[in-house]
Amino acid sequence: MCYIIRMRQTGFQLLSIIPFGSVRKELLELLQIELANTFGLGVRIFKEQATPHYAFSAKRNQYHSTEILEKLRQVRIEDELILGVADVDLYVPELNFVFGEADIFSGVCIISLVRLRQKYYGLPENEKLFFERAVKEAIHEIGHTYRLGHCKDPKCIMHFSNSIQDTDRKGPGFCNTCKTKIGL
Repeated sequence: MCYIIRMRQTGFQLLSIIPFGSVRKELLELLQIELANTFGLGVRIFKEQATPHYAFSAKRNQYHSTEILEKLRQVRIEDELILGVADVDLYVPELNFVFGEADIFSGVCIISLVRLRQKYYGLPENEKLFFERAVKEAIHEIGHTYRLGHCKDPKCIMHFSNSIQDTDRKGPGFCNTCKTKIGL
């Protein structure tokens, strides 16, 4: 079941995209356009930040997404929503990996690009599909910052993605129930 307070009551005025590592300019610009259209916010892109080595786990060969969110919380200003875009594989201790994570209380979230690429699964690259997946995961994580939970509708953008097939199955937008809850 999804839950949320109405979007207009959240107080977000601006969305800042902060890339970590080498993130293609075309992808960042697409995210800027799609997220501005979806959420009705001004969107700015920050300069590329270094790979977040402070969050690296040698044991897992992955980056702890919650540690990166903590750093994002420290730079966030009032009325700002932050989306980190990382070209590293993310995890939380309870799961093997995550496509992204959000802190619903502080307005920060992050997505990983690594497992969104066909190459990760040993398949030929498909740039269009990769960009679609990145937009879906960004909208999903930002949806959490508006206090939307995971939705039972497998076509809703807020449905939990346990695999890349789940990401591909869901649509690029919110179901009617979630849409109503955020006032879209």
